[in-house]
Amino acid sequence: MFQTFDDTANPALGIERAARLRAELKRRGLDGFLIPRADEHQGEYVPAHAERLRWLTGFNGSAGLAIVLMDKAAIFIDGRYTLQVRGQVDIDTFVPQHLIEEPPSRWIEENLPKGARLAYDPWLHTIDAVARLRKAAEKAGGLLVPVDANPLDTIWLDQPDPPTAKIAPHPLDYAGEAASDKIKRLASDLMSTDADAAMLTMPDSIAWLFNIRGADVPHTPLPLSFALLHEDGHAELFIDERKLDDAARAHLGNVVSIRPRDELGDALDELGRKKKTVLVDASTCASWIDDRLKNAGAEVKRGTDPCELPKACKNEAEVNGTRAAHLRDGHALTKFLAWLAREAPKGSVDEIEAAQRLEGFRSAGGELKDLSFDTISGAGANGAIVHYRVTEGTNRPLQPGELFLVDSGAQYMDGTTDVTRTVAIGTPDAEQRDRFTRVLKGHIGIATARFPEGTSGAQLDAFARMALWKSGLDYDHGTGHGVGSYLSVHEGPQRISKMGHQPLKPGMIVSNEPGYYKPGGFGIRIENLLVVTPPAAVEGGERPMMGFETLTLAPIDLALVEKALLTEEEVAWLNAYHARVREALADGLDAETRAWLETATRAI
Repeated sequence: MFQTFDDTANPALGIERAARLRAELKRRGLDGFLIPRADEHQGEYVPAHAERLRWLTGFNGSAGLAIVLMDKAAIFIDGRYTLQVRGQVDIDTFVPQHLIEEPPSRWIEENLPKGARLAYDPWLHTIDAVARLRKAAEKAGGLLVPVDANPLDTIWLDQPDPPTAKIAPHPLDYAGEAASDKIKRLASDLMSTDADAAMLTMPDSIAWLFNIRGADVPHTPLPLSFALLHEDGHAELFIDERKLDDAARAHLGNVVSIRPRDELGDALDELGRKKKTVLVDASTCASWIDDRLKNAGAEVKRGTDPCELPKACKNEAEVNGTRAAHLRDGHALTKFLAWLAREAPKGSVDEIEAAQRLEGFRSAGGELKDLSFDTISGAGANGAIVHYRVTEGTNRPLQPGELFLVDSGAQYMDGTTDVTRTVAIGTPDAEQRDRFTRVLKGHIGIATARFPEGTSGAQLDAFARMALWKSGLDYDHGTGHGVGSYLSVHEGPQRISKMGHQPLKPGMIVSNEPGYYKPGGFGIRIENLLVVTPPAAVEGGERPMMGFETLTLAPIDLALVEKALLTEEEVAWLNAYHARVREALADGLDAETRAWLETATRAI
């Protein structure tokens, strides 16, 4: 499951492929083309045949967009990838731009020639995105035009076939609620919106609603498909039927009508002929679907995916499952950290071996289904690259005096994990200890937060940054993202960030991962997963407050903690957390690892 990325990491490939794309655009009478890192479902992970941005440019990050005009091209990436993109892409061919600070719409306004026809694949852009891009093209005096067939697919001669992995029912013991009951509940909610049907395009929503899981994309058990939920409680699933065996058909047959994937257009046309009102999420739904519905005569109603919020609020079975998953994962991670403490100071461990060893410890338990994302295994300066992906060419040894950052996660049937630990190899210096402790203070600030109902992640985000801000420091990513239940490791709508405006609700799982990154030096991140707890009385208080339960169980490197920077309350939290880790994990460890854990979790 662990992999390095070398197959398209040759920047020179982008020069030749951009030239071929321009020739194909010219043949079609087009002046430019948009290449997002996306498939028809707009998810974080895409199947191999949809990795068009990576094939064209060499960039393998999880988010990005390229724009190719006849005389220039640009690639847009966010702050996580500003260093990575320069090592993977020919930047003379694709000039890097910051996705947020220098958005594609602005670049189009400034660079698209008057009268130019800028093309896009309507399956690969959301309704909202197309509206922004069209406005920008028109401001430039050009046109944004959809294409029926993606021109990049024409020149990608060895493009893989779409996936046909089998889907499997997700047991009720893990799901906690029958699919029929979910459908009934959401259909009732749909009636209150005055919509006749809801269009579901996000595979994680479909997987959650119908209690199924798949294997169509890396690391997330998704069955790529579409669905329609009708207000009368009837649901339709549009899927490549090669993905269905007898067990899947039997499970789905009780709750949903199964239709071939190719019949989606016909179903949308039928809704239009009947003048139905269809709820679509403009932030996630492909523009093609919006166009088809409107052209058929349907009324399109903007709204949020009706599965998003219910899916985010985990029920008791899902919370209990993720607790069990984190206990299992904590054993594996602790065995890895103990191994690392023994072997890394010898100078014989590199980033690739470390990642492979960690996966091996997880696999040894026999319940690992997959990694939940590609392991970030960054030594020294590589740890400062926020979403670093090790390659044979970038692989570094773990050297004394440096920090090692490992961000990893696992998919188990009962839960999804995501954890980051930063470890000192040898003796850390004063700067490393200072920065690590300030990150730890922010981590504790989130872990111990109490807040009233209606509080959003945006209101909590500053808790994680305050100790860094006081020293003129910060980090350029969010503090926390939502996490699914044997689903996506990055789940909405909840998050802890400056833009996290969704109120937090009991049962939501979020990460707590403040960091600090010194380019060319080192990276630090401390990440645990948390579940939001129900409102409870506070001694002497007047209002009940929600809070967080920390799910992740793994030691935090005490060699990097500068105790003098911590308050008494922060020291108490760290000691209590380590006592809990020690108590929870000790029984599942061999004697050598248990002895290491005793020292690693000692009170300070």
